[in-house]
Amino acid sequence: MTRPLQFIPFKSRSDKGWAEAWELYEKSFPYNERWNAEGYDRAFGDPNFEADGIWRGDEFIGILFHWGADGYRYVEHLAVSPALRGQNMGSAALSAFCRKVGRVILEIDPPVDDISIRRLHFYDRLVLMSYPGAITYEEARSFADFVRETVLRYSEHEAPTLPNLA
Repeated sequence: MTRPLQFIPFKSRSDKGWAEAWELYEKSFPYNERWNAEGYDRAFGDPNFEADGIWRGDEFIGILFHWGADGYRYVEHLAVSPALRGQNMGSAALSAFCRKVGRVILEIDPPVDDISIRRLHFYDRLVLMSYPGAITYEEARSFADFVRETVLRYSEHEAPTLPNLA
């Protein structure tokens, strides 16, 4: 019998499994999509932020970093251990997460290279960019403001200086 996936939040970088999570994070995302470790130290104190380790029993499966805002969860980073890729583990994790939290918004890269095309196909297979339904124009504007004003303040990358979209 297959064990159910569990989402166990990290509270700090000293928690069990964080070293594995950080290694997966660095291997799975290009530099321009990653934060430095100090950004996570600050984000752990933000009640909107959660960094989950994905586990199947005692086996580390992957990571899911997400933010809560205005009735939805924004999935910023999702990655599955390389040894488990191609086994629908990412789809299973995302589906379980959506069932657990309800409304979910994902942001993916434009499909311009092999990795971003694979990511797009991964989400296309789920027919999912927001769950359980499409977001409205107003929700998209609010989401863009949330990412710019809340999420990016923990990144060492330059935050956009565009005006508030609301």
